[in-house]
Amino acid sequence: MSGFKPKIVAFLCNWCAYAGADLAGMLRIQYASNLMVVRVMCSGMVEPTFVLAALQTGADGVLIGGCHFGDCHYRTGNYKAARRVAILKKMMKQLGVDEERVSLEWISASEANHFAQVANDMTAKIKELGPFAGKTAYRR
Repeated sequence: MSGFKPKIVAFLCNWCAYAGADLAGMLRIQYASNLMVVRVMCSGMVEPTFVLAALQTGADGVLIGGCHFGDCHYRTGNYKAARRVAILKKMMKQLGVDEERVSLEWISASEANHFAQVANDMTAKIKELGPFAGKTAYRR
């Protein structure tokens, strides 16, 4: 799909991933422009319902960015995020949704290049998967 420009919602932890994204912008590092960033205080605050709501309302993919293990400002938030995403991916698989539409990445505040690479990789992955056809699959 050459004309397909995926919509990706990115839930980024305030202290690390969002700061990494901000640094990428300040350094003028080029990365895919189709991420819609939602700043959250911690990746552990991203509930599975947020991810499903994003997909239901038009997103083709969801990126969750948090601090590396041992660096979480809330001590264990990133461990909570990892557990939630693992469960969410199992649930998505059971619903027939490709679990690769959701990605969990660890990005520190100083990793602007890594953030840009993650954004570009996620965009390429979603382009390969194509538009999310089940945007109304969760409505009742």
